[in-house]
Parts: sequence; C-alpha cells; structure tokens
Amino acid sequence: MKEPKKCIIIDDEPAAHYVLANYIKQNPQLELVFQAHNGIEAMDYLRVNKIDLMFLDINMPEISGMELLKIITTHPKTILTTAYSEFALESYDFGVIDYLLKPIYFPRFLKSIERFLSTENTIKPKEAIIDLVKVKVDGNFIDIELDQLLFAQSFGNYVKLHTLKRTYLASITTSEFEKCLPDKSFMRIHKSYIIAIDKIDGIEKDFVIIKNDKLPIGITYRRELTDRLKNKIII
Repeated sequence: MKEPKKCIIIDDEPAAHYVLANYIKQNPQLELVFQAHNGIEAMDYLRVNKIDLMFLDINMPEISGMELLKIITTHPKTILTTAYSEFALESYDFGVIDYLLKPIYFPRFLKSIERFLSTENTIKPKEAIIDLVKVKVDGNFIDIELDQLLFAQSFGNYVKLHTLKRTYLASITTSEFEKCLPDKSFMRIHKSYIIAIDKIDGIEKDFVIIKNDKLPIGITYRRELTDRLKNKIII
C-alpha cells in the first residue's frame, strides 16, 4: 500500500478542525500531520515541512487564505474550505484543486479527495490539470466540464457558455473567464469569442465553424489561430 498523503488543516474555527480531522481519519489514504489556526502558524510549518495537501479556510484574521496562497509561491495542492463562495473563480488562478462550501458533507469531501488523488497520478509538480471551471449561473455556482465546452460568447458583463448539452449564461466577464481556462485547449479568436481548439469543425474565410455556429475571427487573432492549427487537420 502506498504511503498516505500528508495533510494540514488551516482554519480559525475549532468546529471546522473537528469535522475535517474526523473525515481525514476515516480515509486511510490521508494522514493529518498538523493543524494550524491561522496563516502565521501555517507558514512557519510549511517552511520546514513537505506537505501533499492542505485544507485552507479563506476568511481568517490577519492573513486570509487567498493572501496565504499569494505569499507562498510554491504551496502544496490545496482544497479551499469556506462558508463563502465569492472567491471560487479567483482561487483557480492559484491551482486550487477544489472548493468545499461549509458545512462540508462527507460524500462531497470524498469526491474532493478523489479529485486530489487523480491529480497526484496524472500531473507533474507545479503543473495543474484544469478539467472544470466553477461559474455563477442564476445565483448558484455550478461546474462546467471543459471537455463539454464548445465556445464562450461575450454578453456584456455575462458570458454565454455553449456546451455540447446546453447553453449557460454565467455571471462573469469574458476576460475573467478566459483566465480560468487552460491555454493549451482554448484560445480567443475575437474580442467576443473564446473557442475550444479541439471542437473546431472547419474554417471558412473569416469564420471558425463549430457545430452549426459560424464564429468570426478577429484580425488580431488570425495569425495565432493559424499557427495553432498547423498541426491540426480541419475538414
């Protein structure tokens, strides 16, 4: 059996420590090695100890969870734990694996751990695999699976997300959404459109064809699109 993954809990709420420590104890693939009640304690510990995973609260006194991620440039893989959801999108800029909203239920915790363990098996250090993005739709955060996303269309302060199954109107700007996407798989082809490279069905003059949609190619993006499609056969 493989060595369990070393975990740390960083949270200013004793109740959160109790719940997470209990969940970790029930999972033989995890080992809780330290519990910090503020960002200072966490930084002191992380400076001299190698950790595989940290459960990090966002709203803490003195140093917030987001501030801690900015300060520690090479931090362990991270699962955020918080009662507030407004930082979900920003957190993905720091390679956060998952975002658990309090109260945290055991099945949701297990799903998060499976996501962590899968990244351990498939990625190299300091390299994150992004397979979904959380966006706010009708007041609630939902997961958009990136392998289902065809293209994103600017709609004022919103973005229309066209997927294989349906279209969502997300409360986020196009620029903000673009930051959440892996550059390898997506690119902007127009000030109003971001496309999934592998979903292109064809090129027609000044347009990219995806399914039944013809999307305009902006002049400033034409060269980059051409370069990226050199090794891709478009019928």
